[in-house]
Amino acid sequence: MGIYFNEQDKVFHLQSNNVSYILTILKNNQLGHIYFGKKIGASEHLADAIRLAALPLTACVFEGDSLFSLDYLPQEYPSYGKTDFRHPAYQIQVEEGNTITNLMYVSHTIAKGKPTLSGLPATYVEHDDESTTLEITMRDPHLDLYVKLSYTVFEQLDVIARNARFENKGKQTLQLLRALSMSLDFQESDFELLHLSGAWARERHVKTRPLVQGIQSIESTRGASSACQNPFIALKRPNADEFQGEVYGFSLVYSGNFLAEVEVNHYDMARVSLGINPFDFRWVLPPDDSFQTPEVVMVYSDRGLNGLSQIYHTLYRTRLARGAWRDRERPVLINNWEATYFNFNEQKILSLARAAQELGIELFVLDDGWFGQRDDDHTSLGDWVVDSRKLPHGLKHLAEEINQLGLQFGLWFEPEMICKESNLYRQHPDWLLHVPQRQLSPGRNQFVLDYSRQDVREAIYGMLENILQSAPIAYVKWDMNRNMTEIGSAMLPAAQQKEVAHRYILGLYELLERLTGRFPKVLFESCASGGGRFDPGMLYYMPQTWTSDDTDAIERLKIQYGTSMVYPLSSMGAHVSAVPNHQTARLTPIKTRGEVAFFGVFGYELDLEKLPSSDKEAIKAQVAFYKEQRQLILNGTLYRLVSPFEKNYACWLVVSADQRQALLGYYKILAMPNPKFMAVKLSGLAPNFQYKIEGTEQVYNGNELMYLGFPLPFAGEREGDFFSQVWKFRAE
Repeated sequence: MGIYFNEQDKVFHLQSNNVSYILTILKNNQLGHIYFGKKIGASEHLADAIRLAALPLTACVFEGDSLFSLDYLPQEYPSYGKTDFRHPAYQIQVEEGNTITNLMYVSHTIAKGKPTLSGLPATYVEHDDESTTLEITMRDPHLDLYVKLSYTVFEQLDVIARNARFENKGKQTLQLLRALSMSLDFQESDFELLHLSGAWARERHVKTRPLVQGIQSIESTRGASSACQNPFIALKRPNADEFQGEVYGFSLVYSGNFLAEVEVNHYDMARVSLGINPFDFRWVLPPDDSFQTPEVVMVYSDRGLNGLSQIYHTLYRTRLARGAWRDRERPVLINNWEATYFNFNEQKILSLARAAQELGIELFVLDDGWFGQRDDDHTSLGDWVVDSRKLPHGLKHLAEEINQLGLQFGLWFEPEMICKESNLYRQHPDWLLHVPQRQLSPGRNQFVLDYSRQDVREAIYGMLENILQSAPIAYVKWDMNRNMTEIGSAMLPAAQQKEVAHRYILGLYELLERLTGRFPKVLFESCASGGGRFDPGMLYYMPQTWTSDDTDAIERLKIQYGTSMVYPLSSMGAHVSAVPNHQTARLTPIKTRGEVAFFGVFGYELDLEKLPSSDKEAIKAQVAFYKEQRQLILNGTLYRLVSPFEKNYACWLVVSADQRQALLGYYKILAMPNPKFMAVKLSGLAPNFQYKIEGTEQVYNGNELMYLGFPLPFAGEREGDFFSQVWKFRAE
């Protein structure tokens, strides 16, 4: 396993346990793509997969050679203007004004391990023998521009990670107009495109559509990866489902504007491209400077969507998320936001904390409203000092009082934003993103700080450091509640204004790296109006993300199901809230709310003091159950069994690594008259094990559960909508 180079045929063969990725050096010294898919053996004939033919109305690379045209050849990092008419992976404008470039192979290295990416999050290895990296150096001799294409094979995980680095060693200043992280050409287009789309409060819904000739794409131009689209796409065979069939996944480790595109040309070849969105992007690359693209994580599965997801889950849980909390059990928390909103004082917070302690909750999180003069969302963002009106004894006193109850203390921040009604704005009105002489467009009565500026980041870091070291704070909820408009910076010259959005993300990453390094014991959770920045880039700094502001259990079935296409349960914040639900006004049983939220990082968002005693007893039992099962939930293997996008019910299952424990969740959405009997086939169990359902005398064979199925409750036995049940299976 690893990476092999056939010198004679000029073929690179990247191999993992089950996957091959093969590329070659073409006769014009560009890189051609041969194969990506199920592992195949080495062969002297691999280069023959690049087939040449004289095709009509096709421009050719060499005079007198009508067989060699980039118009139909599969490539690795293509350009535009040299006989390929498809969208390129990159585009560079030179000082003369043209955009013609020609990257040719110079050299390559193959080494164990995986280099880090300068200033960017990326997957990593703990030991060099976990992966092998191929770095291919390409050069445009006319410009003296070098591009280094990096391919890392995670040999045990069946993962290939790619990125590109541009280095200007010439004498003229170049303009990067397009600098994607990867491009991949398939010889065919018999796929369906799967992506995760939605909006605030209904993030990451699963969408599929067949590929057709032309361009199909998703993107963000919001300055964040966004709730509307996620930086992930998959190509699946039309017959592929959750458990069988070929699926290819492409996930971008980045938190800003992105483009994910599939172009099908007139020969039914599909080109997949992914990276920083070239819309409204231009990067000035002077001599002796460089530009690093984010990483793309590519996964192939012939075990359907579950197989694809399980690879991503393992990689992102263990080799993307970092820090002290990566492998630890996360505390059960309660957040005061939906209990109090801005209207609280010290007495109310302590009263809520006492109620939480009585029910076994482990962490109290103080949300928005504790700083400045923050009585509503019109004021004080940027003034990260404690509001003595609400907390007269200060944050340290409050945190210590909560600690004495046996709970940890957490705090909400929104450090990327500023209100005009704030001391920070009065002192530094140019610190927000803006374009001179253009009216600002407020969002949620706030504006975006210019994180492309070092002085802004220094000031925010200083305020956050003062707060975090002033009290025993164990958890930070990092929120971001609006997207970018009037994207401009007072510190950059005119030629670099289209760099602002990307420089902002680089500045954010720098600040997060610094803060998480300074406070390594703090559990950081990412939030962007819920799931507006649920992406691998943020997961690198914060091991969990608030999945959605929508806490309605029925809506969460789709949100959590879709999110699990890429992201592990250990990354999904999932809480129980009050009813009627604050987003949908739906009434659901507290049992159902808890049993949906179990499958994630568990907590509560409600006023415990207003609950009837029956609900409090239910919460106490839920907390105890989750504590017993959270190792299994957060570290087990997830199987999606029945999709809420396709049925009137949903099922999912988590199985331990040794297959001796499993947790099955079943959720009926709407009641039906005269319903039929149903069973669900489980997966991932040991066929020869005997599994007993905890709390009963029922025992099933593993093969019986997987091939015959587990009988679901007869719907007629359970009145009403929104019924749920969770079963624990344990091998005897």
